[in-house]
Amino acid sequence: MYFVDSSLFDQLPIAWKYALENRVDANTWEGLNASLLHARSQGVCYPPQGLELAAFRACDPSAVKVVILGQDPYHGKGQAHGLAFSVMQGVAWPPSLRNVLKELGDDKGHDSLSLQGLREEGVLEHLPQQGVLLLNDVLTVSEGLPGSHSHFGWQQITGSVMKYLVDSDRPCVFILWGKHAREHKKHITHAHHLVLEAPHPSPLSAYRGFFGSKPFSKTNAWLEAFGLEPIRW
Repeated sequence: MYFVDSSLFDQLPIAWKYALENRVDANTWEGLNASLLHARSQGVCYPPQGLELAAFRACDPSAVKVVILGQDPYHGKGQAHGLAFSVMQGVAWPPSLRNVLKELGDDKGHDSLSLQGLREEGVLEHLPQQGVLLLNDVLTVSEGLPGSHSHFGWQQITGSVMKYLVDSDRPCVFILWGKHAREHKKHITHAHHLVLEAPHPSPLSAYRGFFGSKPFSKTNAWLEAFGLEPIRW
């Protein structure tokens, strides 16, 4: 195995470095570094530098049993912190997160706007602790410009992560939200994995099938059927 000299690559925990062994080459990491360095020299990018790969530090590959995959990070000031759909404590909920929590409330039979503890603030850090990988197809974005980093090559990283998890013998639920995330469905062919797909929870598409999709209860029912601990959403 080779370890590339890469500021992004260096952010990966050792377990993820080994998981992506021979799946992502040095040129991909170097290209990402160069593209992101240039983007940051031109303006503000999110999440802040050093948090681009926070999702991997929050969830070991051996612990992953659910993947929630979106499009790219929040593009507003102070919102993205490296975990897809999550915000830091005290940050106002972006519309997509508000819709996720509304669906959670409808699905699980409680008022999502009165959730207790961390969830009350929109912080989703309790999910990776239970094996939920909160990932986007593209892991960085320029301020105010959704989709602006879609040509950087992030998909080679996230696609390799998805393929690693798909190839694993461990059952996994893949929750794919939005067109870009749903492109990964064609690679998830093993019968011991579950795919739950829906439109993105953004206000532009949430009413086209995201609301009412019940991903949280479906995930837990499937995990329990395989003898796995359900997620405390």
